[in-house]
Amino acid sequence: MTALLCLELNELNFEFVEHYARRGELPQFGRLIAAHGYSRTRSEAAYEHIEPWIQWLTVHTGKAYAEHKVFRLGDGPQAGLRQIWEELASKGLKVGAFSPMNAANAVADAAFFVPDPWTRTSVAAPALMRAAYQAICQAVGDNAQGRVTPLSALELALGLAAYARPAHWGEYFELGFAGLRNHWPRAVFLDRFLADCFVRLWRRTRPDFATLFLNGAAHLQHHYLFNSAAYRGPYRNPAWYLPPAVDPVLEIYRLYDRIVGECLALEPRPRVMLATGLHQDAMDEPAFYWRLRDHGAFLRAIGCDFERVEPRMSRDFLVACKDAAQARHSAARLASGRAPDGAALFEVDNRGDTLFVMLTYPREIAPGFAARFEGAAVDDLSREVVFVALKNGQHNGVGYFLDTGARASPAAEPIPLAELWQRMVSAF
Repeated sequence: MTALLCLELNELNFEFVEHYARRGELPQFGRLIAAHGYSRTRSEAAYEHIEPWIQWLTVHTGKAYAEHKVFRLGDGPQAGLRQIWEELASKGLKVGAFSPMNAANAVADAAFFVPDPWTRTSVAAPALMRAAYQAICQAVGDNAQGRVTPLSALELALGLAAYARPAHWGEYFELGFAGLRNHWPRAVFLDRFLADCFVRLWRRTRPDFATLFLNGAAHLQHHYLFNSAAYRGPYRNPAWYLPPAVDPVLEIYRLYDRIVGECLALEPRPRVMLATGLHQDAMDEPAFYWRLRDHGAFLRAIGCDFERVEPRMSRDFLVACKDAAQARHSAARLASGRAPDGAALFEVDNRGDTLFVMLTYPREIAPGFAARFEGAAVDDLSREVVFVALKNGQHNGVGYFLDTGARASPAAEPIPLAELWQRMVSAF
């Protein structure tokens, strides 16, 4: 029986892949597309439902949003849905997962299961990998501030010593040094490390089926797509933000090209399915992304009552309240927030006793930016937030799928994203 490896390259744009491949930058992708072609996938019609944590739950459960109803990152485990790993494990297959988005570890004897940094579920991995995972969670959560705690740095260093391939040490050194001055190399560094961990665990456990999810391209496209040589639109990022000759999108695509080659070379040779879930297009115009410095302190300052707060991706955070009444009060307070120009500061999704909140204000927050709330005011919001990025890329519900066990044409009618579940099941 041939093992199946599902490589989940979140939000990758295959039109960009083909552009770079034509220039000779991505030899592995070029050969794969020439040999197997690829399919386009389609998912949700409503833009608010085009989010990676919604699309990847569709891939993992075979259910579109109308069926799985999971709207928020981190809520996947609470849905209690049967996922691809449980389905294949029930057939006697050994399964593994590394960083699957919004997924639960529901297999009692998984070969390995290392969750994404934003979802709470159990970790099935050796002790050093579990420690490195905690360090990754902390580093990802505080990436906007460039902050890594001493303990996390130690755990990450031990994880690198245990799981990083010696052949990649030069790559780690270059990316680590560059990451001291710029944010973007950190995303490339992290995905290099995640892929090394996955390959090491694959070789150690020899699963029949395993998935590897990588988010670096999604992150860098959101922030730097206007710097990509594949982008043909009118916008360019200012030089203070990123020098015009730097192309982080190409750098992460080059890394993925190497990772694809490493996956194809695993022994015994696996069948590889590559999926993107969705992809990104250029924004109509740039938008600012902001993140609260201290979520709990800010909520208390504007008069919100809550039990705990959990930072999520970039501008998002979860507020857990003791009951629905407390949640309604805090939701109203957050939703009342207005900028000096009258624009709303936050979007709030109230789900009973928890709130999923996004800091959505898209323009500059300069010193002296006065924010007002119902019953409260913040004299200088710039002191309470961290600049994350200029948003360059936005979601598009069309994704891409490539299978080394089949041939497809991108000109064909797009297939439903939920169909990938059955394709994975049918591989055995």
